[in-house]
Amino acid sequence: MATRYVAFLRGINVGGKAILPMKDLKRLFEDARCTNVATYIQSGNVVFTAPAKIVKTLDASLTARIKEQYGHTTRLVIRDAAKLQSIVDNNPFLDRSDDPTRLHVVFLADPPTASEALDPLRSPPDEFRVLGQEIYLHLPNGAADTKLTNAWFDSKLKTVSTGRNWRTVTRMLELLLA
Repeated sequence: MATRYVAFLRGINVGGKAILPMKDLKRLFEDARCTNVATYIQSGNVVFTAPAKIVKTLDASLTARIKEQYGHTTRLVIRDAAKLQSIVDNNPFLDRSDDPTRLHVVFLADPPTASEALDPLRSPPDEFRVLGQEIYLHLPNGAADTKLTNAWFDSKLKTVSTGRNWRTVTRMLELLLA
């Protein structure tokens, strides 16, 4: 049975680097036997439908093809519609800000290890909370100067992460449920 998913690609089309046109990304997913494929903005957000057996190999197969065809090293972080709904429903910082640009979610490729090694005072007044395979961020001064970066989380948690602002997270959920 096929399920709706979202894939977040790390580091695609950010700051004029790792360019991957969304029409090409869509084609890569379709070539991998995904259906109902749609992309959202230029930063590597894809919704698609696929059976679980295809999704199991999608990260490895698509990252290899992207490396081969475009020369970019990336990872896919995939969540199904039910999981993304749960992520949206459980944001612990929704009551902290009426400005969605101050809220972010960092999606982890693997379950985190040693989350107790994360220093909660690394970047005041920024706050984070690790819940499952997501890290919720509240960045009152915006994302530009925070020290809560993907590289820091990756090194401390021994995984790969990719972050999205709250507006993108909720829009991806809308696309999944449409």
